[in-house]
Amino acid sequence: MHRRTKALQISPDVKRRVYERDGRCILCHRPGSPDAHYIPRSQGGLGIEKNIITLCPSCHMAYDQGFARRELGIEIRAYLMKCYPDWDEADLVYRKDKR
Repeated sequence: MHRRTKALQISPDVKRRVYERDGRCILCHRPGSPDAHYIPRSQGGLGIEKNIITLCPSCHMAYDQGFARRELGIEIRAYLMKCYPDWDEADLVYRKDKR
């Protein structure tokens, strides 16, 4: 498996920790899954806790499909910043020279 592909995947351990952190969809509070990237894989978003959130299928689709991406991204960013005082978007993207 390519190093970048592996870095962008969400491990079972990360999914478990994210679900424990979130519990439900962080946007609408319905049941959800911890498998949404704040910074998408297509843009090099890593499969790490600080980039993964729990979303229900509806919110995940709304965020991924773009029709509400900007507004939802603002909410998700604020949530992650609250969870991690040292949160920095630059740390969430795969860089060949750092991984």
